[in-house]
Amino acid sequence: MKKPIALTVNGVSEEVYVEEHWTLLEVLRDQLGLTGAKDGCSAGECGSCTVLIDGQTQLACLTLAVECIGQSITTIEGLAVKGEMIPLQRAFVEHGAIQCGFCTPGMILSAHALLEKNPRPSEEQIKKALAGNLCRCTGYVKILEAVQATAGGSGD
Repeated sequence: MKKPIALTVNGVSEEVYVEEHWTLLEVLRDQLGLTGAKDGCSAGECGSCTVLIDGQTQLACLTLAVECIGQSITTIEGLAVKGEMIPLQRAFVEHGAIQCGFCTPGMILSAHALLEKNPRPSEEQIKKALAGNLCRCTGYVKILEAVQATAGGSGD
């Protein structure tokens, strides 16, 4: 039986009717039409469903929607400011860090969460922050370059 829950997604209050076993990924994609978070594995292994919940990276495929009541959810669609890409998103484009694009939303959200906490991360800190996100196209070099460019170089 579906029950109504209130969620805050990308700064907007939403009321959706969900089954208690539905994941946040299902609700975002199927109920709210936010398709940036991808269903790559449904097992928490690939990171393509990464979102931010209260500023922390979370795998939407492993998070029940009912667990998100009262929390702020940010998807890739919510990063743009007045319809413009943030510098991190532009860096991914400019540095060729996007190939098929399937992993890109999760990569960007993971990097964004890192940069919010540490604006000048070292290369190792960037690698650690992105470790839960798999890319089958780029080999990670361009992704790392894009994050480093946004951070203005590497820190300690």
